[in-house]
Amino acid sequence: MKQTYFITGGTGSFAKKYIEFLLKKKLAKKIIIFSRDEYKQFLLKENPLIIKNLKIVRFLIGDIRDKDRLDYAIDSNIDIVIHAAAMKQVPATEYNPFEAVKTNIIGAQNVIDACLSSTVKKVIALSTDKAAAPINLYGATKLASDKLFISANNYKGSRDVKFSVVRYGNVMGSR
Repeated sequence: MKQTYFITGGTGSFAKKYIEFLLKKKLAKKIIIFSRDEYKQFLLKENPLIIKNLKIVRFLIGDIRDKDRLDYAIDSNIDIVIHAAAMKQVPATEYNPFEAVKTNIIGAQNVIDACLSSTVKKVIALSTDKAAAPINLYGATKLASDKLFISANNYKGSRDVKFSVVRYGNVMGSR
């Protein structure tokens, strides 16, 4: 059964590969790409695979730090949310610590809250091996995000939604 996917950080390295996978395998009824970078969205729209599938691909400008925008964007017709948006550059998170907190922790909670206010069935948050035993702020914020997503299963009530976290190491070809 084809499903509707909502991908935060939808123009990032992982998301682009995942979108390509979904389109090639014809698994998606609709793919909603949510990202704050309009230039990266413009570039992604020029991808031949996206052009061929424009009927099922939607692009939304937005930031996970903006809870109202997320609430509006994540509607009742979405089946699966893939949360791939984050500040991932270790030097940038160290130099801008509260920006990392706002994106990686508060933004994660905003995604959780928006999903709990909708009829989303599955939420998968991307994490990192650096969250396993954090030695820097990036790892620490991702660990906090992981814990928020997993604990959302404890306070979802009777809602039919599952929250999961997937950890990965360095991804070939990513920044």
